[in-house]
Amino acid sequence: MKTALTLPLFLFSFSFLAAQDPAGIPAEAQKAAQSVKPEAIRAHMRFLADDAMEGRKPGTRGYRLAANYVISQFEALGLQPAGDGQTYLQKVPLRQWRVNEDGCSLTVLGKKGQEQLLIYGKNYTLSPVYGDAKSEITAPVVFVGFGVTAPDLGYDDYKNMDVKGKIVAYFNGAPAAFPSSQRAYHGSAKLENAAAHGAVGVISFSLPTDVRNRMEASSARSRQGTYRWLGKDGKPQRVFPELKGVAALGDSTARVFLAQSGRALADIIAAANKSIPQAFPLNLSVRMKTETQSGGDIEGYNVVGLLPGTDPVLKNEYVVYVSHLDHLGIGRPVKGDSIFNGAHDNASGVAINLEAARMYASLPTKPKRSILFVGVTAEEMGLLGSDYFASNPTVPKEKMIANLCLDMPFFFHPLIDIVPYGYEHSSMAKEVNTVAKYLGVKVAKDPMPEQVVFMRSDHFSFVRQGIPAIYVKSGTESGNPQIDGLKLNLDWRATIYHSPQDDINQPFDYNAAAKHAQIQFLVGYLTAQNPQRPTWNAGDFFGNKFGPKPGVRSSAESGR
Repeated sequence: MKTALTLPLFLFSFSFLAAQDPAGIPAEAQKAAQSVKPEAIRAHMRFLADDAMEGRKPGTRGYRLAANYVISQFEALGLQPAGDGQTYLQKVPLRQWRVNEDGCSLTVLGKKGQEQLLIYGKNYTLSPVYGDAKSEITAPVVFVGFGVTAPDLGYDDYKNMDVKGKIVAYFNGAPAAFPSSQRAYHGSAKLENAAAHGAVGVISFSLPTDVRNRMEASSARSRQGTYRWLGKDGKPQRVFPELKGVAALGDSTARVFLAQSGRALADIIAAANKSIPQAFPLNLSVRMKTETQSGGDIEGYNVVGLLPGTDPVLKNEYVVYVSHLDHLGIGRPVKGDSIFNGAHDNASGVAINLEAARMYASLPTKPKRSILFVGVTAEEMGLLGSDYFASNPTVPKEKMIANLCLDMPFFFHPLIDIVPYGYEHSSMAKEVNTVAKYLGVKVAKDPMPEQVVFMRSDHFSFVRQGIPAIYVKSGTESGNPQIDGLKLNLDWRATIYHSPQDDINQPFDYNAAAKHAQIQFLVGYLTAQNPQRPTWNAGDFFGNKFGPKPGVRSSAESGR
């Protein structure tokens, strides 16, 4: 490893920067940031990604070992327990559901009474119908483009189309003309939108250019089952009981469906590619039968530690750090290895946040606001642990004023530029700019908007609760003309991501990881010291969607 050779130069450079350009950062915070320990990040990662953790799947011995390790670090740093019952753990009740294929069917009903029974796993798959062991619907099918309603963008696939009591069919994804974050949100909110319009079922399929949702891939995923967290009433959350059938079609089957409309398939695809809303009947009906069974319960755990603030008033508000502790466990062997260690995804994020916690603990005067560090479970199951915490926090929800997430920050080359997801949405951009200038890193735009990163990690659980969030990842500059940072990232995603090869033996640049830790610490520190809590930018999509409504003061603001 090259860490030992470059560390003195690394620390010297930051001492120089601190002296030349303080950038409004207090001296004690500068000193804490300069104390960063790349070797500590490596040590945390080495433990969390060890084979003994068995891939840290929720509900396993390995996950509990990893959680106990994080607890021991919290205790050593003097963080107070902030989970359930004065412990460091918050229980997260999880339940799995699976579709029983033998009890499922999808039949196409033509106008003249003809019936065509489709083949599960070849023509279609079904999602669980939560709460109903057996569900059956028969209804006409209406095509609704992308199935998106976005009045702020002047777009509505449901305009002038009554779908009450009907099954809606739509393309996966969202209009390409949408800004990246809005596209990501609307692409993920289509079941909710269908239910809101009165539909009783959904059929989704892909555009010809979308290879990610092909039947062979979606069929394998569907057989793994899905998880949801349970509310206090024991019912699964973020489900839509109005929808009695949810199907995904293979490409060739979808073409047959669309052909029944009497419209040219090329015209339908062209309109979608041009982001033109469209809706029309498909001139057929579908009978969908879904048999759902519970795959059992898992008691997941979030790990929560608290650094109390020092201001008499502001200490009752919280800056929340989050990183997911879980990974995929043990699976099919790949290149002779069956343990999905998750070194980068996401032992790295946990390790860096632990190093940020150490910097906070080293401060002679702690921040004005309190700092929460949360290692969340079940991110790989659909952001479930963070959604549970953000919905059922162990502190007053309205007192959580900001979130900083870290997940796979990508440190396989020096950190020259950063992509701070969420930057364009809130006033936290000011803190990011201040810290970036101090550390000498550039702020770059999202180089991979098609990856819809803003929706894909735990910060979005806090955005849903109206809490501004920042999620920093490495940019594409490597400082070496021979190394294309974007290609390196894409290649890693294509070959290592979610495989057993994501282990500690990769060529990590721990100095770059240390700079990530400095960014995490300093952005959170400045946020905690700011007399004003972060605000959504005027007219921001997520602020309008989830934040306080105009003219309505939050309870936290009303208490001051």
